[in-house]
Amino acid sequence: MVSPLRTIRHLRRYRQVLGVFLKHGFGFALDYLGIRRPLLSLPRRRRTEMPIREGMALHLRLALEELGPTFVKLGQILSTRPDLLPPAYIAELSKLQDAVPPTAWDAVRALLEQELGREVVQVFAELDPMPIAAASLAQVYAAQLPDGENVIVKVQRPEITSLIETDLEILAALASAAQRTPAGRVYDPVGIVDDFAFTLRNELDYRREGRNADRFRANFAGEEALYIPRVFWEYTTRRVLVLERIHGIKIDDIAALDTAGYDRHRVALRSARIIIKEVLEDGFFHADPHPGNFVVMPGEVIGAMDFGMVGHLGRQDRLNLVRLYIASIRLEAEQIAEQLIRMGATAGKVDRSSLARDIGRLLTKYRGLPLKEIRAGEVVEEIMPIAFRHNLRLPRDLWLLGKTLAMLEGVGLRLDPNFDMFAVSEPFVRKLMRGMMKPGAWGPELLGDLEAWGYLLSQTPRVGTSLIRGFEQGEFPLLLKVDASGQTMSRLSHLFTQLSLSVLIAALIIGLAMLLPLVASSALAQTLVGLGIGLTISFGLWLVLSILRGGK
Repeated sequence: MVSPLRTIRHLRRYRQVLGVFLKHGFGFALDYLGIRRPLLSLPRRRRTEMPIREGMALHLRLALEELGPTFVKLGQILSTRPDLLPPAYIAELSKLQDAVPPTAWDAVRALLEQELGREVVQVFAELDPMPIAAASLAQVYAAQLPDGENVIVKVQRPEITSLIETDLEILAALASAAQRTPAGRVYDPVGIVDDFAFTLRNELDYRREGRNADRFRANFAGEEALYIPRVFWEYTTRRVLVLERIHGIKIDDIAALDTAGYDRHRVALRSARIIIKEVLEDGFFHADPHPGNFVVMPGEVIGAMDFGMVGHLGRQDRLNLVRLYIASIRLEAEQIAEQLIRMGATAGKVDRSSLARDIGRLLTKYRGLPLKEIRAGEVVEEIMPIAFRHNLRLPRDLWLLGKTLAMLEGVGLRLDPNFDMFAVSEPFVRKLMRGMMKPGAWGPELLGDLEAWGYLLSQTPRVGTSLIRGFEQGEFPLLLKVDASGQTMSRLSHLFTQLSLSVLIAALIIGLAMLLPLVASSALAQTLVGLGIGLTISFGLWLVLSILRGGK
């Protein structure tokens, strides 16, 4: 029987966590994990105590909210993972609130002075002790520097780090217990908690958030449509972040935007282009684009705030997204399913035909519709049950991206009812596709593949010689005994030569075939690649005939 008590040092908090889950009807889950209630002074399960079948998602959200910051953050992250929870839970966890009563100013001031090494009055000309925002991890204050610069000061809540570390330890123990259950072997709760702990600890380091802001500013250097506030590094520490204060109208305050005379259509296009550029060009995107984090400044410039949650996409991830985008526009269910599998989105064996069939059913409602009438947010929401049913395991950043695009589209539609996500993204997709065709883009990747094939081919003679030597000594490396005559050795040597040539021919055909879509814009290059494929196939046919003749 699993007992997480062995690894839990904070027994009072552990009892509190389990007690809250028990109160909300999740006693069956504690029993499933093998947690011994008497040892924890928890009530025994009554015969009438049954799992809450109706409203379980609601009670999970209420339990997480009651348990505080760590569990609220866990729920918010789980709300971006439709591969782990059914849609009803995703929808409910998306409602989690991150607003809590503010901590007393005296405690915050003590932390500020500890971090800055000086009294508050020596650092700031003014600092309003009444926070302008209070979240579970931090509070935000308006202040002014001695030179008159208006700033916002983000201060971590005192003692929040110790509470989070305690809760992470408890979550790790519960995950360890869950890992040993049949469900644990499917969903890997230990890996989920480890990833969550890494993300949350990063979020507690405000220097990282400052670096994120600097990176966004560098990525949009010369871009007049976006404004990123400056970071005042001389006042920024692990638990304190000082940023330039920017003013504007909340991006979804339609009445205020109209009163100010702003063109909402242009604002929608600018905000969408910013996010899509981040995704497809930079591979570094703002993963929390809710309306509160964006304001519209004079000149219809978009001002961005809060850079704690970001997503990262490598070049291969972006290319896979483009391929998935093209297959989706064409409504090709089989290609979408195949691309998801190539992206590593499936855990273990997958029924390809069943996956393609479910995707095909989803696509049926969109056949014949113009792209501008298809809503990305609606598609993301509808694909959640499919993702859960087939255990699709997209990387966390890709699920974050799906939620980000859905949120962006929601803001765009509020600004402009005719907002078309696909029309905005098309130029970026085309640009990325053109980039795929440039030798500078695919050259290093192809070179790496050729190096790998080259290494394999270079090792083939050595491995073959080793195998033949083993035969000569009457042994096979797999510990099989054989009698090897001179004629047998000659035939084996010939066999390995043919094997080496076969691998080389296969590598050349695959490599040349990969080049064809990348040289589509050059007739001469296509002709040369096609000629190379033809010669290689001819050589392969000659090899096949020689093998057949030798076998007679």
